[in-house]
Formats: sequence, C-alpha cells, structure tokens
Amino acid sequence: MKQRKLIANNKKARHDYFVEDTYEAGIVLTGTEIKSARAGKVSIKESYAKFDNGELFVYGMNISPYEQGNRFNTDPLRPKKLLLHKQEIRKLIGYITQKGLTIIPLSMYINEKGIAKMEIGVCRGKKNYDKRDDIAKKDADRKMQQAMKKYNR
Repeated sequence: MKQRKLIANNKKARHDYFVEDTYEAGIVLTGTEIKSARAGKVSIKESYAKFDNGELFVYGMNISPYEQGNRFNTDPLRPKKLLLHKQEIRKLIGYITQKGLTIIPLSMYINEKGIAKMEIGVCRGKKNYDKRDDIAKKDADRKMQQAMKKYNR
C-alpha cells in the first residue's frame, strides 16, 4: 500500500466537474516552496493546468511564502511545471483538444520517498442539473443512513 501525506485536496473539483481520467504528475518546486508545502500551506481550489510550448503548467495554485525563507521566497502564484511522461502528455493534449475538457488538479501530496506529487484529472464541466442530482443523491443517502441508525438501536 502506498503511504502518502495529503497536503491539499480540491473537493470542489469533484463537485463542479465529471472526472474522466486521472494522472499522477511530479511538480517542480523551489526549496522554500517545498518547505511551505510540507507545512501544509498550499491551496489548489482555483487552480487549473494548461499547456505552454508542449509542457504542462499549473496556474492559480497558491503556496504561501515560507516564514524563514527571506529573499529565497518566490511569487506564491507563479506557474509550476508538472512532470509527466511523453506519452501521457500526448494523451492529455488529445483530451483537451476535444470540446469541453480541461485539466484540473485534484490533490497534492508527498509520496513515501518524500517527493511532491499532484493528482490531476481530465474533467468535463457539470451543468446545474447534474449538481442538483448529486446533492439530492447525497441527501437521500444521508437520510437512509440516519433511518438505519435509528432502526438499529
């Protein structure tokens, strides 16, 4: 079993998008950024990934400046490069050329070797009625669980 320390999770992504496919990507960080990430000061709520010259970058990801970082701290919102295999990059380019698909970071974690990784998903946007269906399903499941709990007492 893979042991990993979760740093940031994007719960809103699974609410707003249908996740078609997921990939694990390495992420290029500076020294102070990785120290801040290990402390859990990362937000990926408003982030997205896009291609620039055949390389995948994540935009809108906020890594707070490291307290002891002084002049070595970088811009918290700078684009961060994602590391993938060539065939995965080609596959992702094929996905996003289709209508309506985008690449969204789902979570960021540190794996068992101490390396920062990001789980990215190829996503399709949900319509409002899809979101309402999900909320209704969750509500029905919650009511069923409460009824079962009351019944089993």
